[in-house]
Amino acid sequence: MPQLSQIGEIYASQLFWLAIVFALIYFGIGKAMVPKIERTIEDRTARVSGDLAKAEAAHQAATGLETSYQAGLDTARAQAFKAAAEAKAQATGRAEATVKAGDEAAAANTAAAMIRIDAAKATAASEIQTATVEAVQDIVAKLSGVQVDRASVEQKVKAELAHG
Repeated sequence: MPQLSQIGEIYASQLFWLAIVFALIYFGIGKAMVPKIERTIEDRTARVSGDLAKAEAAHQAATGLETSYQAGLDTARAQAFKAAAEAKAQATGRAEATVKAGDEAAAANTAAAMIRIDAAKATAASEIQTATVEAVQDIVAKLSGVQVDRASVEQKVKAELAHG
């Protein structure tokens, strides 16, 4: 076979070219490409570290803002509660003043009504006494035929009305 007989003649040259190709690959990849890949990895690591540091700083800032927001919210709640309590106290005071004025007006109206009632009672009692005196005079005159003097009848009627 002619292909096998040529191996001895070309063996050395194939080994030579194999060594040259491997050397080129070694130096091309190992010396040229690996440093670029390492720089890319280092750049990415640095960028990720920087981004993590920025994220941590942003987280700290957000935490600070949230704390100040909560403090402001608590302050606003306290002020709102205080304002509501003041408004309630004012409304209660106004309501109490209105009720007191109404009570005073009702008491005044009641006192005036009691005075009118007492006057009406006195007038009614006076009219009843007068009517009773006249009725007694008329009854005595019709039954006995005697005229009784008005002063004595008034005295007797007053005594009987006083005893009830």
